[in-house]
Amino acid sequence: MRKYLLLPALLAVFLTLSCTGNKADTPAAAADAAPQYNQVATIKDIMDTMIDPAADYIWESVGTEVSAAGTVEKMPRNPEEWKLERQNGMILVEAANLLMMPGRKVAAPGDKSANPGIELSPEEIEALIAKDRPQFIKLAQNFQKAAIDQLKAIENKDVPEMMRTGGEIEPACEACHKVYWYPNDPFYKTQEAEASTPEKK
Repeated sequence: MRKYLLLPALLAVFLTLSCTGNKADTPAAAADAAPQYNQVATIKDIMDTMIDPAADYIWESVGTEVSAAGTVEKMPRNPEEWKLERQNGMILVEAANLLMMPGRKVAAPGDKSANPGIELSPEEIEALIAKDRPQFIKLAQNFQKAAIDQLKAIENKDVPEMMRTGGEIEPACEACHKVYWYPNDPFYKTQEAEASTPEKK
């Protein structure tokens, strides 16, 4: 007799679990479960505290240094140095994701351009990003791809490849900077003028 009394109770439990599972699959429930980001850092903060130091570390850790004392081939030479190399490579990759997060401000309120007339103000940069955000995302993704290639070279301990991929990171950065940060730089103005001038035969 007891086994028959248990059947309705078990059925009620299964129905409750089923309804709960279906509710969690609804768009409203998914939205409620979405993480709420607390974006403290601005794009400028990410550049100053993450991207610039990490890129500089990698660029300065490999290469050939010639001095009066002779020629020195610079590269990581022990596990600790390779660990630091990978840490900085990882920072570059993940910093690109932080740049692409929606809602992030360019700079803190009151920040000014260091070189007015050449560098745009934070407000001008923010307006350009808002005007064509897909382009900003594409440029950030190009930078991230170069950083991922760099990280792979580091993990393979492939120094020549690290030098090659390191050389791709800077132009990926500049491709974004010359659009949003200093489009009025005379250097880029000269480059654009030369590129648009037909070659004389």
